[in-house]
Amino acid sequence: MSFFKRVFGKEQTPQRSLTSVKDLKKDDIIVLTDSFALPESLRQQQFQVSDVNSYEFEHHTQTEWVLTGNNDNEIYLSLDVDDKIYLKFSLKIAHQDVESLFDLDSFATIFDEPGQAFLERQSDTAKTSGWTSEQYQQNAFAVVGYFHRKDHRSESLSAYQGSDSGEQFEQYVLHDAEQDFGIEVEVWSDGDTDVFLTLYRPVTDIIDMYPGS
Repeated sequence: MSFFKRVFGKEQTPQRSLTSVKDLKKDDIIVLTDSFALPESLRQQQFQVSDVNSYEFEHHTQTEWVLTGNNDNEIYLSLDVDDKIYLKFSLKIAHQDVESLFDLDSFATIFDEPGQAFLERQSDTAKTSGWTSEQYQQNAFAVVGYFHRKDHRSESLSAYQGSDSGEQFEQYVLHDAEQDFGIEVEVWSDGDTDVFLTLYRPVTDIIDMYPGS
């Protein structure tokens, strides 16, 4: 150890480099583009990752980043990996939002086998403006998954029953014709149902990222 290290203490840890969305961790910050293709609740906004969760399905596990910004909306980010990688933003909506957006009798057909529901939007609300398409076609029915309040990239996910096993749910998914917008419904084992509007965007919509302190 050199004289200066002995006098001035340990060498500082190098600043963590953040160049890819898939490497986001808790407390990291993202900045979104000002594109008018984004809803106002996302446009030119800055979000901090307040938590990282995992969705475990039969053939893959998906990372979910919980985003906290300047509004009260619950925003979630994941990556949709196909031929290309897209950002998938999710907005959780309440029953009254569903009732405003869609005819409830039509919405209920999402849960009818074999899962071929077709929905037409009635009207947007202030909360959902920019998050919806005019029409949706169902393409996933009762897909079983497990939700873990853990980051599977650094923590192991238990495959056994118990407090560490994750929460089981069934997922129902619809998309618009261009697959730019979607609806995801999660039905939990206790009967609770969560509804999300999803928006698929290019990764370039994130114009900056900063490691958390």
